[in-house]
Amino acid sequence: MHHYTTGIIRIKNLLLRTYVGINPEEKIKKQDVLINLTLRCDAVTRAEEGHIEQTLDYKRVVKNIIPFVEENRFELLEVMVRQVLDRVMTFDEVQWARVEIDKPHAIRFAESVSITLEAERAQNA
Repeated sequence: MHHYTTGIIRIKNLLLRTYVGINPEEKIKKQDVLINLTLRCDAVTRAEEGHIEQTLDYKRVVKNIIPFVEENRFELLEVMVRQVLDRVMTFDEVQWARVEIDKPHAIRFAESVSITLEAERAQNA
């Protein structure tokens, strides 16, 4: 018999379009961004135990992020990463999260530039 611990949910390559950057052309033309989320939560094991109401609805997480990213303007990729991570952490089921956002073709000769940020819920929260 196995004892399952925390589960990991990964949302890979969520492709969105938004305004990101400080250059004049970046302020008038939306660009692609790729978002990868890694969420650590007990939700996976709770589903196995039949407590579906206690699981994390990852579709709700995505539906929370999509309009936020697509309807806002970000001068810095760093700001977008931080704000997306803050939104992910509003879901109480998430114990730890990593958000990585890629900005394709941000630098000549590079496929993309990405920034990653992590957050962990305080143990007594």
